[in-house]
Amino acid sequence: MKVRIALVPLLLLALAAVAGAQTKISGTTVCAKPDQQSFEVADHPGRVLSLSQSRCTWSKPMEMAGSETKQDVVTISVGIRGNKGHTHGYAVSTLASGDKFVARLDGTATLQDGVVSTDNGKWTLMGGTGKLKGATGGGTYTGKGGPEGVTFEVEGEYRLPAK
Repeated sequence: MKVRIALVPLLLLALAAVAGAQTKISGTTVCAKPDQQSFEVADHPGRVLSLSQSRCTWSKPMEMAGSETKQDVVTISVGIRGNKGHTHGYAVSTLASGDKFVARLDGTATLQDGVVSTDNGKWTLMGGTGKLKGATGGGTYTGKGGPEGVTFEVEGEYRLPAK
């Protein structure tokens, strides 16, 4: 059973504030239809495990450490039963400065005809490079499927380590 899942990215963070203080961030990213491999599980009809990877572009970037988010690579595993899926994965985001950060994603998706209709969850900042080294934070994402893939609204907070 081939199931198209373009889950999540999303996420993530932007900054231009005082080190150590929480900085609120929000943005919009669009994830293209993913490269995906799916397998039916023989224990229950309609149960599928899927692994997918999608590239995402920020249409409304978040600003972090004085630089804007540009693109993400999102890798997700999904356990699907019927038209509902539980998602777990990671988004690696690249900023215009070249710095990167990684966010863990955990959420739920609704599918219609094997394609993502909605995808909502939480993200947790796992770390970063350059100015984002040692950063922490998290937030939520809300996704809606469309012809171009899945569009995610991402919001949350992050904190840079004290110097």
